[in-house]
Amino acid sequence: MTDRLSPGDVAPDFTLPADTGEEVSLADLRGRKVIVYFYPAAMTPGCTKQACDFTDSLESLRSAGYEVLGISKDKAAKLATFRERDALTLTLLSDESLDVHRAYGAHGAKKLYGKEVEGVIRSTFVIGEDGTVEVAQYNVKATGHVGKLRRDLGLD
Repeated sequence: MTDRLSPGDVAPDFTLPADTGEEVSLADLRGRKVIVYFYPAAMTPGCTKQACDFTDSLESLRSAGYEVLGISKDKAAKLATFRERDALTLTLLSDESLDVHRAYGAHGAKKLYGKEVEGVIRSTFVIGEDGTVEVAQYNVKATGHVGKLRRDLGLD
């Protein structure tokens, strides 16, 4: 099983391709607060709900100093279709190798319909300006998660 991150841990750095074709590096965002969330698959009902919720909250999150990065194993081209189809405004990153998922403990054994399987663990991390993990949440629910996160961060 992949080790999970905890508050106080240094957030693993990464550089991943975005749906726009550019590369995004966590190191380039140092000095800003970053919400990184991992989701199983673009254009599925739960992942769409979560991405739309983040998009709906993006302006207020950014005004509070947060950048939002959504990471999945989907190819960048599929993420571009996802962005266009659902009018998403957050940054979507592709981690086809799952290396970044594993570094964050967001891929591994999980229960699905009562069976243990290997897969993406829906997870959210808040990374502070200094690059350390402030919040690490695993097995989050797609629906209602953004609202709960906003409350946890004192934004509502």
